[in-house]
Amino acid sequence: MTSECGGKSSWPELVGVQGTVAAETIKRENTCITIVDILLEGTIVTADYVSTRVRVWVDEKGNVARVPIIG
Repeated sequence: MTSECGGKSSWPELVGVQGTVAAETIKRENTCITIVDILLEGTIVTADYVSTRVRVWVDEKGNVARVPIIG
């Protein structure tokens, strides 16, 4: 899937990868992304949509727990 700026908008292949590695991959594969938040599963966040943000949800070991998507 591609975003409005032509880069990727989701990264299913990153599930299970270390969160910091996933964040760098996301920034490299879509240069429109300016915010990559690494968050522990269950963290309370706002429900707003930001087209330049990806939230990387990680488990207690720091591994990606959900498919990262733009929003």
